[in-house]
This record gives sequence, structure tokens and C-alpha cells, in this order.
Amino acid sequence: MAFRPGQKLPDNIDELDGVVKAAILLLTLERDSAGKLLRELPSETVEEVSRTIASIGEIPSSLAAAVVEEFYALKMASQYMKEGGLDHATLLLKESLDPSLASKMINQIQTQVQKTPFSFLQKAESENLLTFIQDEHPQTIALIVSHLPHHKASEILIGLPEQKQTEVVRRVANMEQTNPTVIREVESGLESRLSNMLMHTVEKVGGVETVAEILNLCDRATEKSIMEGIEAEDPDLVEQIRRLMFVFEDIISVDDKGIQAVLKEVDNDELAVSLKTASDNLKDKIFNNMSSRAAELIKEDMQYMGPVRLSDVEAAQQRIVDIVRRLEDAGEIIIAGRGGEKDVVV
Repeated sequence: MAFRPGQKLPDNIDELDGVVKAAILLLTLERDSAGKLLRELPSETVEEVSRTIASIGEIPSSLAAAVVEEFYALKMASQYMKEGGLDHATLLLKESLDPSLASKMINQIQTQVQKTPFSFLQKAESENLLTFIQDEHPQTIALIVSHLPHHKASEILIGLPEQKQTEVVRRVANMEQTNPTVIREVESGLESRLSNMLMHTVEKVGGVETVAEILNLCDRATEKSIMEGIEAEDPDLVEQIRRLMFVFEDIISVDDKGIQAVLKEVDNDELAVSLKTASDNLKDKIFNNMSSRAAELIKEDMQYMGPVRLSDVEAAQQRIVDIVRRLEDAGEIIIAGRGGEKDVVV
């Protein structure tokens, strides 16, 4: 159903379209959770959902409950798919959900799988997949890697020879749209050789963002080697990747000792500007690693500094991010979730 302002909502969830469901779900969540979920949506979808939220009226409690239940079921189905593929997901959904809802979820994920390039890789182990594709042309490997979940793409990348790592990453970064016919040809050729292997894949286009996500999960040695190889030929691309690999909000992943080391190198005025658009969680993390007096001074500066240009805020944030990355490269701080934790001695 296409929602119109002032229109009464139906009692049946099947009469709603995806935008209205998303709006109802966001309205039932706490503000922080709704904000995090909204940030995951494409910008054009955010606009549609926001307009719907602004004009939506009373939501029947039964309808809100049904929307939440469907969302939860879809998340469960997605997780089951990641764990063991379509057959595994189908079995668990039938065991854990009401039969009618389970059937609906199964139909949806079957449709998603059918539309996903390289969906036949859903159960292939990274080691086996690497064995089959490592001798392919770098452009072919780049196409495959771009359609793998980032953690699996990282595992493949680490296993490639050093020179091929660089070539593949450059091609992923410069990849935008690929002719569907080319995808089908590569997919068909690979499937004929991997017919006995099944694994999960999440559709993901290439681009600099994909490279940043993949390298974030690589160990530091692999990341450094790849970045140095690319920098020799395309320093601008390296800078784009670096700026996407670690953003200001990611500072929340730095441990307390690391936060304290960063703060020693940051001017209080610049810190106050950088925190203007920061999340409450990040502000709390930073303030908790300062003396109560210093934290109060920063808060006062933020309160009385008045309007600040967004470009100035982003510039201040980027300078602090550069400090974090320099300290990480020097081994002086550790960022949780980065590849290479196995090298840490406790």
C-alpha cells in the first residue's frame, strides 16, 4: 500500500509497503536505536521514510507488533543464511516461527538469494574458494571479491600473492557498475568448477568504500603492504581509502589508554569543535578519560562557542583521526575490531 498523509493505517501488515513498515518500526524503537537503523538506509530511502514518519497518524498496536515481529524474523533469517545457507535457514525458520510467518520469510530470502550474484558460493570455505580463484585474472578476482561479505573478502585478499593483492584492490576501488552479462559469464564459469561447494554471499558493489571495509579487517602488515603498493601508482586513491577506513566516530573503539594518549596531542579548542557533531556515546568515552575539571571546561567551550561551520568541524575531526592512525601505526594504541589482534600479547 502507498501511504498518503492523513490516511488511516490498515490492521493487516500485508497491506503495507516497505517504506511504511520501516517508518512504523522506527517509531516503535528507542530514539538511539532508530537513529542507528536510519543511518544504514540509502539517502533516498531516508527521505521517503522521514516524510512518512512526519505524516503518519495513530498506529494500531497489533500492526506495530506485527511489523516488529516481521523485522525480527527477517534478521533471524539473514543470520541463519550466514551460518549455513538457504537449507539451514529454511529448517530453522520452520522450527522457530509460526508456520505462516516462516513460509513468508522463506519466500523472501529465496527471492533475495536468486537475485544475488555468486549466490552459489554460499557454503564455500574461504580456503577452498581461494584455491580455485587465486590463478584467475585480477579483474575476475576483483569482481568476485566485491560480491563477498567483507570478512570473507578480507580472508581471500590475505591469501593472494602480494603483487596480486595490490592489483585486485586497485580494481575493486575503481569498480563502479559492471555489465550484468559479464557478471553472469564469470558466475557461470566459476559455478561449473565449484559445483560441489556451497557458501553464503552478501551482494556488495565495489568501490573505495568496499576496499576500506575489507582492509579494516586485514592484519596491519597486509594492509600496509597493499597501501604502499597502491600509493606508488595512485597516492590520491590511497588517501581516499585511508579516510574511509577509520572515521571520527570509530574513536569509540580505541581503548581508554589509547584515548588518553590521543588527548595528549589534541588542543582543547580543537577537541571542543570536533565534538560538536559527535554521538553522546563518543563524548562520554572521551570525557571519562579526562579529569572532571578538563571535561567541564570542554563542555563549557562547546556550549558557548556558538554556531560552527560543518567544514570546520569535519576538519578538526580529520586532524584527530590522523593522530589516531599515526599512533596506531607506531604501535602506541590498539583499535578494537582491527585485524591483527592475534599479534597482541596480554
